[in-house]
Amino acid sequence: MGAKERAVTATVLVLIALLAAVDLLIDLRDGVTAWHVLAEALVATAACFGAFYLLRGGWELRRRLDVQAHDFSVFRQQAEAWRAESRNHVEGLSRAIARQLDQWQLSDAEKEVAFLLLKGLSLKDIAAARRTTEKTARVQSSAVYAKAGLAGRSELSAFFLEDLLPPAAASSSVDRR
Repeated sequence: MGAKERAVTATVLVLIALLAAVDLLIDLRDGVTAWHVLAEALVATAACFGAFYLLRGGWELRRRLDVQAHDFSVFRQQAEAWRAESRNHVEGLSRAIARQLDQWQLSDAEKEVAFLLLKGLSLKDIAAARRTTEKTARVQSSAVYAKAGLAGRSELSAFFLEDLLPPAAASSSVDRR
C-alpha cells in the first residue's frame, strides 16, 4: 500500500472512530442498552487501532527510507572518493597501455579496437560502437593480436592486467589449475 493510500485509509478510520464516539456519547445520553454501547465502543476502538497501525507502518517505512537514503548517500560519497583517488592510477594505466599499443605500431582504428577488447566488448558490440561491420571488427582485432604477437583476447588482457594482481592472488590462481 502506497503512502497516499495509507493516509486516506487512516483518515477514513479516524473519521469512523470520531463518528462512532459521537454516536456513543449520544446513545449514552439517551440511555441505549449496554450491549449497543459496547458494540459502538468496540467499533470506535477498532477504527483507532487500525488508523494507528497504518500510521505506525507509514512512519516505520519513512524511517527505513531515510536510513536507506543516508546509507546510499554514504555509499555514493565513498564511491566518488574511490574514483577520485584512483583516477590518477587509471589515467596512468591508460597512458601506459596507449604507449604499448604505439610500440606495436597499431593504427588508430586498431588502438580503438584494442581498448574496446580490453573493456570486454564483444566483436558485435565493438562494431556497433564504431559503426562498422562485425567483419571489420574481427579483422581489426586479428590485426591487433598479430602485431602484438598474442594469440587472442585473453592474452591481450593478460598482457596488461597480469602485473596488477597481487603475487598471492596470482599464485593461488595457478594452484587451482
